[in-house]
Amino acid sequence: MASPTLLTPTSKPTPLSPLKPKFTTTITSSSSTSTTTTTTSAAAFQPRRREFLSLATSILSPAWLFPFTPAALAASDEEYVKESEEVINRVRNTINMDKTDPNVASAVAELRETSNYWVAKYRREKSLLGRASFRDIYSALNAVSGHYISFGPTAPIPAKRKARILEEVDTAEKALLRGR
Repeated sequence: MASPTLLTPTSKPTPLSPLKPKFTTTITSSSSTSTTTTTTSAAAFQPRRREFLSLATSILSPAWLFPFTPAALAASDEEYVKESEEVINRVRNTINMDKTDPNVASAVAELRETSNYWVAKYRREKSLLGRASFRDIYSALNAVSGHYISFGPTAPIPAKRKARILEEVDTAEKALLRGR
């Protein structure tokens, strides 16, 4: 229930009081013959914050500096295909490494770095989200990253999971060749 002291439809709104400066500066100048005191308010020299922000926003607006073109923001299709193929090759090479290989941990670290970059770059591209290649690569990267995060960088991937990842990577590669 509302309190009777709150604003009700029958009450009349009162206008806001004008802004008062928060501080004043006093400049005193004295010489041997006369003393001059000047008092100025902060409002005289400093524009209001709201006015400044509106001016700065209108001047520095990205629409004025950089005209919006969707093609300029979106990654090119050739770049997507090239980087996706690199990610696919890195996934294949990493999961096919022998568990006794001394470079497994560094290969997994490079794969995680590459996959994080790829996902961060292409996940926000609306035009790529519906592609079969994106979906399959993303799923494979998720499975590989999840395994290595859970079991460590030197743990071998089980045969069933490895087969599924390689199948997803193969279908993604075929979809890339078809432009999907």
